[in-house]
Amino acid sequence: MNPFPRTVTLALTGASGMPFGLRLLECLLAAGVRVYLLYSQAAQIVIKQEIGETWPSRAREVETMLRVRYAVEGEQLRVFGREEWFAPVASGSNPADAMVICPCTMGTLAAVAAGMSDNLIERAADVSIKEGRKLIVVPRETPYSALHLENMLKLARLGVCILPPNPGFYHHPQSIAELVDFVVARILDQLAVPHQLMQRWGEAPENP
Repeated sequence: MNPFPRTVTLALTGASGMPFGLRLLECLLAAGVRVYLLYSQAAQIVIKQEIGETWPSRAREVETMLRVRYAVEGEQLRVFGREEWFAPVASGSNPADAMVICPCTMGTLAAVAAGMSDNLIERAADVSIKEGRKLIVVPRETPYSALHLENMLKLARLGVCILPPNPGFYHHPQSIAELVDFVVARILDQLAVPHQLMQRWGEAPENP
């Protein structure tokens, strides 16, 4: 019997915006969600550039590192390499409840829109679409070209949620962390995962 109420596949690709993906991972694990984490080689480069961390080359070593960091045990966090075709997310017989690609490169977005399955991230996204599961894409690029927009429109018509990481300012953010949390909160809302990351629109502040 699965002890976790939800399973979410989280894919990190080589776009700028890694703080969004890692904060989302932290929040999902804190909420008791089981996470299947996928990452590209380019994502490792961006993590080094933006976070200042060097992730191990082996997925199992990354899994051990993150389990210690977020104090999770057992099967709550699984990390898979890009060629692990026996991972649960590679088959429609065992899909996750939802998938998030955050941040998402335009290359990954184009591959998903074209139905490519050349690596585990693309295959997991393809499975999510064909099985009618929630797929959220967080595209990190600016400006968007017509080709980018056409790919996003194609995915949106298939039911994919396109969620650009555009923070609002009505909650008067005082730090970069609060801007990151705004975007992560929107993703968690789409996943129906409870959180207390920020004050919601129309709610009075706790300390006026």
